[in-house]
Amino acid sequence: MEKKRFTITSALLYANGPIHLGHLAGAYLPADIFARYQKLKGHDVAFICGSDEHGAAITLQAKKDNVSPKEIIDKYHELNKKSFKEFGINFSFYDRTSSAEHHENAQEIFTLLEKNNSFTKKTSQQFYDETNKQFLADRYIIGTCPKCSNEEAYGDQCEKCGSALSPEELINPKSSLSGEAPILKETTHWYLPMQRHEEWLKEWINNGEFNQKRNHDPKSWKSQVIGQCNSWIESGLKERSMTRDLDWGVKVPVENNEEKVLYVWLDAPIGYITATKKFAKKQGVDWKRYWKNNESEIIHFIGKDNIVFHCIIFPIILKELGGYSLPTNVPANAFLNLEGRKLSTSKNWAIWLHEYLTDFKNQQDTLRYVLCATAPESKDTDFTWKDFQARNNNELVAVFGNFINRVMVLTNKYWEGVVPERSQLTKYDNQILDSIKEYPKRIGDSIEKYRLREALNELMNLARTGNKYLAETEPWKCKKTDEERTKTIINVSIQISAALAVLCEPFLPYTSKKLKTLLNMKEIIWDDISASMIPDLQKIKKHEHLFTKIEDHEI
Repeated sequence: MEKKRFTITSALLYANGPIHLGHLAGAYLPADIFARYQKLKGHDVAFICGSDEHGAAITLQAKKDNVSPKEIIDKYHELNKKSFKEFGINFSFYDRTSSAEHHENAQEIFTLLEKNNSFTKKTSQQFYDETNKQFLADRYIIGTCPKCSNEEAYGDQCEKCGSALSPEELINPKSSLSGEAPILKETTHWYLPMQRHEEWLKEWINNGEFNQKRNHDPKSWKSQVIGQCNSWIESGLKERSMTRDLDWGVKVPVENNEEKVLYVWLDAPIGYITATKKFAKKQGVDWKRYWKNNESEIIHFIGKDNIVFHCIIFPIILKELGGYSLPTNVPANAFLNLEGRKLSTSKNWAIWLHEYLTDFKNQQDTLRYVLCATAPESKDTDFTWKDFQARNNNELVAVFGNFINRVMVLTNKYWEGVVPERSQLTKYDNQILDSIKEYPKRIGDSIEKYRLREALNELMNLARTGNKYLAETEPWKCKKTDEERTKTIINVSIQISAALAVLCEPFLPYTSKKLKTLLNMKEIIWDDISASMIPDLQKIKKHEHLFTKIEDHEI
């Protein structure tokens, strides 16, 4: 099998609050499933993420809490890093943009871009808060969206309709610091003239041309991603400021510009490169193999509100730098709502991951399962506690857990945990064993097309097949009349269990580990899944429940 290389990124998480379920469903769980699968296939994977610590949201939170921005980022970086790890998101490297290495790297890239004449420098009138004596970055300005009339749109983006905006487009703008209407004041900034790049961007997004990647197929991109990019390009790209008048962030490395920092959407994606450099150094390999190599696939997992930054702005920057590969795919997800309402950190309408992990101890895989089964892959979806409980009880417990439970109990009851030998196979047995060999390809094909809900359903279909096989062969009845036939039935059922143990690993890593331990399995890669992974007479452990029923009072 040809070994591939993947640079997989999840959107850097703003370090101004804890992780909620919307974050997980959009950018982190899908990336983790994809990365775990590619590792099981034996490929070289750098799964990169970290804390985005320079956004205006950080300084706003700091002002609100009357603390320094550093106190905010230190608190949430550590909390989120710990929560991700406990939830089983297996990053290769989880970095932070406040690190000295990142500041140096971002400044070096800015300097290179400036030398390449990638920017235009100009003086213009920008919004200024007279009360607080400061220029207002995009997120410090709130007003009415000109596209959908949302009265709480930010100066860079409307979170309701997803439109990217500039502060001067807002109707009735006001400062989020003082609540007053800002005045216009002269200031100088570096701009990225995106209009220069329309032609090649259009070709690359729609036809895959001008991409250094040989296997970039735009047809594999989600239609909503291509649609949003085309809408941007067709309406005419404009120049966008790449610096800000702020005292928090990566300083612009130009003399006499101490009060200016890099725009967070220049600084944050560079964070992927900084983190990869650190990961590669740790591994003793060259970081360029992940970013400057035609054989590497770069895949950005994001929410739909970040499409423009990953499909237009960051690719322009990479192309201007020269020698970098452009992304192979940007499988952006829509939004996950909560009980019919939009998740909101500021309005405290969310389920926080660290609190879930406290309330539902050792049930990480239940949440992983439900978030994957209801993932907003093409449109917004809704998370409800009722559905969470039903999927756990009716699917994980009643289907997957029930099958494993029956197989383990019967093996221990009849043969003291020793896997019985297979004798003559019936046509039905052979059909089951043949189907085991089909599932890795079926599930893998869906994962590779970013259809993770479909892949998870195929996994559950194998568990359903196991339950159907037991129900139709009835080994508990057969034992009284035909010992050899019963042994074969249980042996076949054990092979289904072993396949489930490996195939569920990308989705349910804790369950996979537990089931492999119960079956005394050695580590098996994806392509070695077969219908005879557990040898005859292997001793398995005593049964333990894989999943626990969730009662009404817990919900």
